[in-house]
Amino acid sequence: MTIINEKFSINTKGNTDIVDITKHVQQAVYSHSLQNASVNVYVAGSTVSITNIEFEPGLLVDLPETLEKIAPAKMAYHHDETWHDGNGYAHVRASIIGNSTFVPLIDGALQLGQWQQIVLIDFDNKARTRTVYVQIVY
Repeated sequence: MTIINEKFSINTKGNTDIVDITKHVQQAVYSHSLQNASVNVYVAGSTVSITNIEFEPGLLVDLPETLEKIAPAKMAYHHDETWHDGNGYAHVRASIIGNSTFVPLIDGALQLGQWQQIVLIDFDNKARTRTVYVQIVY
C-alpha cells in the first residue's frame, strides 16, 4: 500500500460560504496518473466541513437555510459563553456535516455522480484561509 498526501488552500468569506473544490481535488489526484485508489478529502478545523452536493443556485440557498433552522446563528450557545467568539453555531453545523468525504478512483476517474461536486463549507463568522488535505491510498 502506498499513500500520497497532497494539500491546497482555499480562501473563504465565512458565514456558511460554500466553495466548489472539485477541480482542486481532481488536480491533486489526476497529477499522479493512477488508475485505482481510495481518495479521502479532509479539512482541518472545527468550524468548517467537506461534503458532496449538487453545486447549483437552488441548493446553495437551501442548504444554508436548512442549517439555520437546525443550528440558528442567533441562538445562545454554551461555547460562546466560554469563548465569547460568537461562533457556537459554526461548531454545531460543522459537527453535523463532518470534515471529510471519501471518493473512489476507478479506472483513472474520480467516481462522482453527474451532478455531484465536492464542496468546502466554512461556517465560521469571519473570512478564513482553510487547508484541504487529499490523501490517496493505492
